[in-house]
Amino acid sequence: MNHHLRYALANARLHPTDLAARLAVDPKTVERWLQGRVPYPRHRWAVADVLQVDEADLWPEVAGYRRTIASEVQAVYPHRHAVPQAAWRQHFTNAAREIDILTYSGLFLAEDTAIMLAIAQRARSGVKVRVLLGDPDSPEVATRGVDEHIGPDVMAARIRNALTLYQPLRDAPGVEVRLHSTVLYNSIYRADDQLLVNTHAYGIPAAQAPVTHLQTGHENGPAGIYLSSFERVWANARPYPSKINTINERG
Repeated sequence: MNHHLRYALANARLHPTDLAARLAVDPKTVERWLQGRVPYPRHRWAVADVLQVDEADLWPEVAGYRRTIASEVQAVYPHRHAVPQAAWRQHFTNAAREIDILTYSGLFLAEDTAIMLAIAQRARSGVKVRVLLGDPDSPEVATRGVDEHIGPDVMAARIRNALTLYQPLRDAPGVEVRLHSTVLYNSIYRADDQLLVNTHAYGIPAAQAPVTHLQTGHENGPAGIYLSSFERVWANARPYPSKINTINERG
């Protein structure tokens, strides 16, 4: 029973059927809201406008969840290249339990010796490191290359280059590399409870797409959703061969 909504209706001197008419919904829908069903956002906002109250006054549980989600967002960068390189290094250096990387090539990380050394050092300290790179022979990687207007072979070549550069990291204990063949909607860079999520946009290189810095909080919050996505990709990816030079043997 939503007593907050019932009280607000009474205070506004409106009957449930009046609210239904204002919102152009079935009166039974309003009755279900009064019984405790939470409306879709557009209806919650419309009801709040009609009753001239804040949404939080009518559905405190939704407002609480909204505050939880807002607390997870630490920063939003307009482009990946806008994230200072020092921030990337500090991100991985601060890891105490686990580091997860999901991308196609992540070449910008692999080419940064300081980042590779930092991740390797954290691995030797007991941090679990999981790296997911795109399978250079997969059609998904070729398609991404076409989408970014660099050609299917260039994206695959970047991954092969990254795999070579990851060799020193893979020599560290506790580091596992797998190759995935998924359509990558986001690249994920996790260090314990901190996530840097690089969204992908059609026709836009990843370096020019936004990055959101999230901190894990509510299990159904943004960070939790991305972590769940990582686990699904990890479960279906194949372990990378023990020797980097096997990639050359595959051509």
